[in-house]
Amino acid sequence: MSGHEQPRRTAAEENPEPVKYGDVFPVAGELGDKPVAPQDAAMMQTAETRILGQTQKGGPAATMQAAAAFNEKAGLVSHTDVTNVAGQRGVTVTETDVPGSRIITEAVAGQVVGQYVAPTPAAAAMQTAAPAGASITMGEALEATAQTAGNKPVNQSDAAAIQAAEVRATGVNAVTPGGLAATAQSAASYNESITKDADKVKLADVLAGASAKLPSDKAVTRQDAEGVVGAELRNNPNLSTYPGGVAASVAAAARLNERSQQQ
Repeated sequence: MSGHEQPRRTAAEENPEPVKYGDVFPVAGELGDKPVAPQDAAMMQTAETRILGQTQKGGPAATMQAAAAFNEKAGLVSHTDVTNVAGQRGVTVTETDVPGSRIITEAVAGQVVGQYVAPTPAAAAMQTAAPAGASITMGEALEATAQTAGNKPVNQSDAAAIQAAEVRATGVNAVTPGGLAATAQSAASYNESITKDADKVKLADVLAGASAKLPSDKAVTRQDAEGVVGAELRNNPNLSTYPGGVAASVAAAARLNERSQQQ
């Protein structure tokens, strides 16, 4: 080889292979042979954030983002690409409650790409607050929200969920003057005019000591949870509930109450 010749590039360098699902996850069939695409990773990131509040370090979303970034940099996929099976069958993150924690299952096109146990902050807070064997009341569920999402600025979806919770607890289909719902609504309206989150009224400001602020209280049922979840969803532009927020805490209380009744 003369001094003017360049080292030959290997076939692998000239034609890099894309990182496929089967390279990074224990999946089979059509999905295993598909390159990880940027929009697949974006969908998983959104799904993780919706359930867990953030993308998990070293989790499936992070793995997919790294694989998709490699594939895009190598020119093997474009930024707007989505794998057909992922686009058709979806990307999901689901949770199954077990005492004191929850099992998180993440899947692409119906195939599991990650499963692990994560703590349930709302459930843990409520189990600590309620005496052993006692049903969790709406007030206790709202107090748990003050612990799990206390630093969240109150917005209209929170106020709607708190109003639904108050109605369910009291049986009175009207806002009680000076009550939790009225305070939450005032806080949400005030926050809309404030720019800095640090200066906004937080959920903890409204919900601390919630049980004492309710004219009457009751054990949370599945029907109560459905009403509160629906109110939060309808008033959220993204049609989602906040992790550890009002709807999540009330839903967790309903599940814990059902489980204690079955034992």
